Amino acid sequence: MSTPDKIQQCLAALFDEGSRIVFWQDPDREFEESLAEITLDNVALIRLDREPALAVKTRMELEEPAGRYLLYQPGPRPDPETDWFLDVRIYATSFLADRASMHLRELGLRQLSLRNHLAQRAAFLANKERLNGLKRFIQPDDNADDVDLAIMAVLIRADQPDFFNILIALLQDLDARNPDNIPTSWTEWTKYGVDQTFWRMVEARLGYREECPSLRNLLIRLLVADFARNLRGKIPESLRPLLLPEKGMANAVVCLSQWRDSASRSLRFESLSMAVAETIRLDECLDGLAIEDLADVKTFLGVELFLAQHLRDRVMETANAIHLEEIRTTITRRLDGYWATDRLQTTQYAPRYALHRVYNALLFAAELFDWRNRLGYEGLNHSNPQHFYQAYTRTLYRVDQLYRLFHEAADAAVGANLDILKPLQPIVEDCYGNWFIHSLAMHWGSLAEQLIQGRWQLDDIPSQQHFFKRLVQPLLDSERERRVFVIVSDAFRFEAAQELTDILNSTYRVTAELLSQLGVVPSHTALGMAALLPHKRMDYSDNGTLLVDGQSSAGLEQRNKILASVEGIAVKVDDFMAMKKEESRALIRSHRVVVLYHNRIDAVGDHQASEENAFIAVRETINELAALVSRIINNLNSTHLLITADHGFLFQMTPPGETDKNSLSAKPPGTLLAKKRYLLGRNLPMDPMAIRGSTNTTAGTQDGLDFWVPKGANRFHFVGGSRFVHGGPLLQEIVVPVIKVQQVKGKRLEATRTRSVGINLLGSTFKITTNRHRFILIQNEAVSDRIKPVSVRIALYEGETPISNVESVTFDSPSKDMNEWRKEVRLTLASRTFDKKNRYQLIARTVDTGIEELRMDVTIDLAFDNDF
Repeated sequence: MSTPDKIQQCLAALFDEGSRIVFWQDPDREFEESLAEITLDNVALIRLDREPALAVKTRMELEEPAGRYLLYQPGPRPDPETDWFLDVRIYATSFLADRASMHLRELGLRQLSLRNHLAQRAAFLANKERLNGLKRFIQPDDNADDVDLAIMAVLIRADQPDFFNILIALLQDLDARNPDNIPTSWTEWTKYGVDQTFWRMVEARLGYREECPSLRNLLIRLLVADFARNLRGKIPESLRPLLLPEKGMANAVVCLSQWRDSASRSLRFESLSMAVAETIRLDECLDGLAIEDLADVKTFLGVELFLAQHLRDRVMETANAIHLEEIRTTITRRLDGYWATDRLQTTQYAPRYALHRVYNALLFAAELFDWRNRLGYEGLNHSNPQHFYQAYTRTLYRVDQLYRLFHEAADAAVGANLDILKPLQPIVEDCYGNWFIHSLAMHWGSLAEQLIQGRWQLDDIPSQQHFFKRLVQPLLDSERERRVFVIVSDAFRFEAAQELTDILNSTYRVTAELLSQLGVVPSHTALGMAALLPHKRMDYSDNGTLLVDGQSSAGLEQRNKILASVEGIAVKVDDFMAMKKEESRALIRSHRVVVLYHNRIDAVGDHQASEENAFIAVRETINELAALVSRIINNLNSTHLLITADHGFLFQMTPPGETDKNSLSAKPPGTLLAKKRYLLGRNLPMDPMAIRGSTNTTAGTQDGLDFWVPKGANRFHFVGGSRFVHGGPLLQEIVVPVIKVQQVKGKRLEATRTRSVGINLLGSTFKITTNRHRFILIQNEAVSDRIKPVSVRIALYEGETPISNVESVTFDSPSKDMNEWRKEVRLTLASRTFDKKNRYQLIARTVDTGIEELRMDVTIDLAFDNDF
């Protein structure tokens, strides 16, 4: 657009807005030649240098008082004493056509004093794209600093002309490998004259001032301030010269918190943080600091690694007198932090996945040690076998679960090249093996031997061989059209079933109940699978083949023949999951019993080459069974489903030594089958080194076999792997889970919906009188299967602008004790002026969805304005 066109557009806008007289002063006569090109509808253009002043005033005020006039006066403005139009200037609209004035009007700025400032920014404003970008940020009452902030925002492509936002965007352009390299954005700031404004703002807001300020030095001081402000202990002497003034420290905390909270910018924060950590020799700075000193620090990855290592050392050193809740509180706080959260992705500078697993493993280890310290050896000694069995199904299974979860987390951390847990692993192994397994083997083992040699039954505990008759047949008898699904997962032991039950109970339209049954002995696949089938009798042939009602039960084809008697079918889970919906519906249409065989744990654990991955197989099994249940419920509209196993297993990461090997050197006469944890045969002799029994007693066979099982947790031999075993009578092997799953319909359906736990802020009035304020929040009920944890971001806001650091916290307590529902959040206010008459807000939004969970008005009334 040409200059005359721009002038005409501006003048037309003034008259359209209601101006009757516009006074155009052209001090340098630079627009005199353009007058002829300006045409305004119903506006009289009068040149005051060519018309008598009295005649002009008479016309405007007496002859045509409703007319609209453009009064053009070239040259300098007359002195007030000789200015005939002094009174007109008072009520007329002033207009200047110099570039700065044009920009002033185009930007909508009200302060005429900004003309000179805009003239200094003429090079920036000369570009139409930059000018249009600036318009988005300018407000009518902006001052010179506001204009420069907006120019910085345009040049750096920031989304808001907020100082912190612009500062973060500028630091984003720094080269982490060489922070001395001048960013392109800084070169542009210098070119267009806003660099000095920036340094003035930095000094005013952050207190950073040097004779030759640099972005690198500013970055170092920002990170050191964030570190020092959140440090509870003494600030290392080497960092004191790098500290910002107290007011600047608060703003540094708020600024870096917002930087870390930005998903699009956090990666560069991580790389620059690592570079600064190397520069200040962070490792040396951390010497002498305790875990508690660093509890709130999130500035450097090195702090997180330091904390994880020292927390590991504390768990190791206090294993015999562990303070579980202190460990849990510390770990929960770190998992809510920046470097170890699983809500953000792992990056090349932030191994979050591994760190999250390290903390999980530490918590599992601490809980394992707590179990040992509370129970000791006597807590694992019950004289009544029924009470012993029930103690395992109610609580003691958790020890096996913790051991598995520890190794699952530790292996994941090692797989991500974070080897912090290595020194802890032998202590965990000793606790689990020499305390738990050894104690169970000794105390339960003696009871199991008595049961095997007498009556392998427990009052009120159903036996595995009665599974079909007790649980499946009644469902079939109650309704002719009813179909029952049975999932049999090989070696799916009780503690894993408990975890699956929790998952299913958090699934919409599903309820699950975990039961158990006393497994057969030997606890091996052939006998366990046969015991679960419908049958009137089980026998062994002369060569040791297990017969169910006279038929072999080995393999899918044989089991299908046995299931035919109850209109049943046997299918492998992998084959079933590969079917399309219509294929699976067609398959089951003519069958009332559908038995789905799953084999992941035993397939992995029962081979020497893969047995170390047994716990990985357990995790896969839990996930696969949950998906299988979902498919059956949703696609096949089943209302009754049972999940069980043939047996459990024993597994330790540490390979057994010779002391764990049974001293029997040869198979006894009559042996038909010899495995690591059992021998089967006919007329087996008695031996003091083994427990001898009969499957007639332990499995309900009528023409059964004799068996030997080793005492305790021993193995007969180590061939084919020795860490993963089953076949014996220990609780991990013979407590067989049964999960009763039902699809919920009708009025009960609503009760299966899941929701996040609610949160509240404790207190009735919220007045902030210091720059750091502690808020106490509390969840409003215990977390459960259906009531899910919630993770929120919490900050103080003015409108939608954060005025404090942003903190993350998770509410996940399943405790019935309300004191354990509380979480403390400390927020630091930005160093600025607050109006005690205004209402600010404390807002908590969910991390995943951004949904607002809490909003409370707060008053900020600082006794001494931002004086720390």
